[in-house]
Amino acid sequence: MNAVRRKRLRQQLDSVIIHLDCFYASVFEHENPDLKSLPLAVQQKQIIVTCNYEARRRGLHKLQLIHEARKVCPDVVIVLGEDLGRFRNASKELYAFIRCFSWNSRCERLGFDEIFLDVSDIIDYNISILNPNHLTNSFFYLSKNDPTVGFPYDATRLTGHTYPKTDTRNLVVTSFPLHLRLALGSHLAQHIRTKLESEKGYTATVGISTNKLLAKLVGNTYKPNSQTTLLPPYTSDDGNEENDCVTSFIDDHELGKIPGVGFKIAQKLRAHLLQRPADFDARLVYGGTKEDVRVYDVRTFPGMGPETLEKVLHGPGVPQGIGAKIWGLLNGRDDTEVGQAREIPRQISIEDSYLRLDTLDGVLKELRMLAKKLLERMHTDLLQDEEDEAQVPKDATINPSATTRRWLAHPKTIRLSTRPRPPLNPGGSRGRSFARISKSAPMPTFVFNLKDHVDALVGKLVTETLLPLFRKLHPEKSGWNLSLVNVAVTNMADAASEKGGVGRDIGKMFKRQDDVLKQWRVNEEEETTEEGLTEAARILGTLDRVMDEPPAPEQETSRFGSEDVPTSSQEDSHVIADRSESEGEDVVGGDSYRCEECGAVMPMFAMGAHNRWHAQT
Repeated sequence: MNAVRRKRLRQQLDSVIIHLDCFYASVFEHENPDLKSLPLAVQQKQIIVTCNYEARRRGLHKLQLIHEARKVCPDVVIVLGEDLGRFRNASKELYAFIRCFSWNSRCERLGFDEIFLDVSDIIDYNISILNPNHLTNSFFYLSKNDPTVGFPYDATRLTGHTYPKTDTRNLVVTSFPLHLRLALGSHLAQHIRTKLESEKGYTATVGISTNKLLAKLVGNTYKPNSQTTLLPPYTSDDGNEENDCVTSFIDDHELGKIPGVGFKIAQKLRAHLLQRPADFDARLVYGGTKEDVRVYDVRTFPGMGPETLEKVLHGPGVPQGIGAKIWGLLNGRDDTEVGQAREIPRQISIEDSYLRLDTLDGVLKELRMLAKKLLERMHTDLLQDEEDEAQVPKDATINPSATTRRWLAHPKTIRLSTRPRPPLNPGGSRGRSFARISKSAPMPTFVFNLKDHVDALVGKLVTETLLPLFRKLHPEKSGWNLSLVNVAVTNMADAASEKGGVGRDIGKMFKRQDDVLKQWRVNEEEETTEEGLTEAARILGTLDRVMDEPPAPEQETSRFGSEDVPTSSQEDSHVIADRSESEGEDVVGGDSYRCEECGAVMPMFAMGAHNRWHAQT
């Protein structure tokens, strides 16, 4: 198994992944810099969804109840974070800025404040042009086409923190390929962080490694506003896993802190190791363990491996191969690639939580509220304003009333999810459940109508789609008590666009066709020359003179092509250029001729073959 693990890890050593983490609180700090020195917490419902590092230094943390936070830190500044508009706008701005540093468009957003960036191709290019005689005075190129875009750096050193902790001034990296790749990745990460703070006013915590899992985890080693690189070796040649940095790094993490290991999976593994149900903190809204079970404890447990994990984690809804996937994560292996950059979200989801939701009137009220927010989000994220070229001149100032909106994507599926609250136990206590149940339906097309008011669309969406889905989830005879309701649209299909998508934007193409075809258009109104002749008549007259007077021998091939004058096989044919309208004949242009035998009209160069056809028949 160790050999397989080493082989799979080596397959990932060509990648350099940067993970950037900017937190919610920085949005408020950006708007009011005075908040940076104060303990700041963002509130949603009765809990803290995030807090700045000054608040964390004083003992606050995510998912903490508000009244508990005030006891721990009485002078905490609490701001409401129910309106996610400002976070969404800041997230788009952050994503657009970071995406500019990508060559291969592998820039994946995770939530509002996390971004993965695959910079392997940039690192490859800069390594290929390194001057081995001047490594300490190297220049990092950010563009292949413009050699002035970039920054100077020392290619023999890393920048920022490292794991294991070491003095980077004494760490020479050029002797090992992976050291060198990660060193260049650290310099690029430092440059991005510096530009992000100076130009946008946001700070970021960054991790640098060879896959998404390790990059995300190692970035949490030193906070806030810092970066950490996971140093090699990533595999040990002697087969001893304790000698590589990946194993020693990931083994010290609590099981539930590993991305990809959710609460339910972690609880099953803890119960398997402890041989009893794992206790968790019932006070937290989303649960938290009281059992300190580390990755090392799971990996070294007797008989533990992919097969054992498959048996332990098996259950309804669990995908096949979950054991191998979790075993890979516990060994620092993550095969998922950084996704391609997307302007359009993969799904749009709106939800809210409740202490008690058990009446149909209450459900209808919440469904209307969620549906309205959902449509507003769709209009914000999936609609694009574009200039109406038929109404607005090119050089005119764009008037908002003269602009039109078009859909960038159409979600094909709408999904309703709820989280029922478990019934009371005989002793009066209530168990906890994080399980959701869902039903989906095709997205109704009327929601894409931009002429109707949103309120009208909301009522129709609730009545015709969401309420029937809810009745399938919760028949009235069985009753319900819900702690969460979620409405989401998924299965995005890119709409027609000029650059691609499901189809091309035909309407926009027709609007632009006049400009595109202008150079090939024949104008009906012809310009009159000083002699009183039209330009076309003057040209035709010139051609007539040329055909009446045979050209000199040296001009036959140099001045005219075969389509300009008759060839030798055409000179004896009895054809004329018929331009007479008085005889009731159709007008034939100067480069076309009509056959007197059959009346066929054709280009001049085809008449030779046409006459031979007559001779044969």
